[in-house]
Amino acid sequence: MRNRIEEKFLEFYESWIFQLEQYLHQLLLAHNNINTMSEIELRGLISKLTTHHKAYYTAKWAAIGEDVLAFFGPVWLNPLEKSCFWLTGWKPSTAFRMLDRLRKSWRPTVVLVEAQVRRLEELRVMTRFDEERVETEMERYQVAMADRKMVELARLGCHVGGVEGESAVLVEAAVKGLATRLEKMVKAADCVRLKTLKGILDVLAPPQCVEFLAAAAAFQVQLRRWGNERHNVTHSYGS
Repeated sequence: MRNRIEEKFLEFYESWIFQLEQYLHQLLLAHNNINTMSEIELRGLISKLTTHHKAYYTAKWAAIGEDVLAFFGPVWLNPLEKSCFWLTGWKPSTAFRMLDRLRKSWRPTVVLVEAQVRRLEELRVMTRFDEERVETEMERYQVAMADRKMVELARLGCHVGGVEGESAVLVEAAVKGLATRLEKMVKAADCVRLKTLKGILDVLAPPQCVEFLAAAAAFQVQLRRWGNERHNVTHSYGS
């Protein structure tokens, strides 16, 4: 059964992904007319996309403040979408792999110059370092979960009839402490995602940004579409 936070974010995400698909149409239109659009028009479209992504993280951070665990088993995503997750979102380094594939198909008018390649490689290294830092913190969190004191508190909480008095206070404080730590890790991972996205867009020229954002949006929209179709077929066979 979904709780209030899950229902609220499910409604938000369905609206958000629908709007992303509308922006994708605009990006594809710009892609097909890249040589006739002005830089001001391209930058305006890029700004729409970055604002849209920021809105997602604003809503997400408000929600994890109330229920961070909901984002580790998100009811608003299908199994295929969940399979691509890294700490409740896309893994930052995948953006560079997408960029690598894109570069092979780019037209001469949007190819990267040597200075851009160098800056992107520097950003790739920094991103991987940030990912490892977050992953290390996650490992520490998992170790803390298995700490002898936490195991003892969990044992107290499993007693028939629950816990009362001092034991109840200790269990509640420990759980809140772990949830707070988990929230910080999710936000740290999100910051790496946002930093990577901004870093890439800062390096790319407007026409390149449009192509990159179109590819990223198309992947996310298609992932949801394919995942939903597969999920519906699986459930229809199982019914």
